Amino acid sequence: MLHLDTCKELSKILGDSLAEETHTWIEDRLDIIVESKSAKELYLCYSLLAGRIGPDKKPKIREVNQELAEYLIAQKADLLQIARIYLLIRVLESDRAYFSGKVANLIEVADTGELVTFLKFLILLPNAGDFNRVGVEALRTNIGTVFDAIALNNPYPSKYFNDQQWNQMYLKAAFMERNLGDIIDVEKRANRDLARIISDYAHERWAASRSIDPLFWRPVAPFLEGVLLQDMDHLFMSKDKTENLAAALCCYSSPQQEAQNLLNVYPDLKEMVTGNEVTWENLKK
Repeated sequence: MLHLDTCKELSKILGDSLAEETHTWIEDRLDIIVESKSAKELYLCYSLLAGRIGPDKKPKIREVNQELAEYLIAQKADLLQIARIYLLIRVLESDRAYFSGKVANLIEVADTGELVTFLKFLILLPNAGDFNRVGVEALRTNIGTVFDAIALNNPYPSKYFNDQQWNQMYLKAAFMERNLGDIIDVEKRANRDLARIISDYAHERWAASRSIDPLFWRPVAPFLEGVLLQDMDHLFMSKDKTENLAAALCCYSSPQQEAQNLLNVYPDLKEMVTGNEVTWENLKK
């Protein structure tokens, strides 16, 4: 998510949503932080924001960049979150070299709520790639809100995670039974290692007589051969109609002729997929 004047847009939201006194206080503190290059003032302002902005204050998102507005709404951003990310963007834009380390230190001591905010809106930072380690570290957490903040409805992993990091996130999301439909760019980030991991995990689940989210199969379409093609046959034979349709979607998108031949065995399913009656987006609806 790249767009111009994010800092200006967030400042406008704060100006429209906060009492004038509070907005002025934020801007004045930021001027001091930027001019003095004071890490102490940065940390103090970040801490004091919670007392200045109540947790129930809702932002007025209007007349701002549409992409930004849609993202804030999708992430259910509150005013405190917007103020915090605005603070970080503003100081990083003023002096990336100096403030990057200070922002990293701030996140190191963040409580859960602050960390969730940082992860949700990490993509908005002017040097978002510099904080890849923080995003990857969030994959190791057992705190659901922290994992969800980086993994779900977040374009950051697709843009900045390597294949190993992406695969780790995808598998853990399945293991934690998250809504895999909320992961962005699943097909774009498909890779052969992930397809193998998905097959191995499915075999473990089947051996234990446990079910699998049909959306889990979405990245395997480019790699349907050998064991993975046999997995599609397994899904087609399932008594679960959603699994049948997942196999049909995979085979339909596959470049492999063997997968197309397998789909042709099930003309009713093929018709539903080719006619866009069933897609990955509405598979479970």
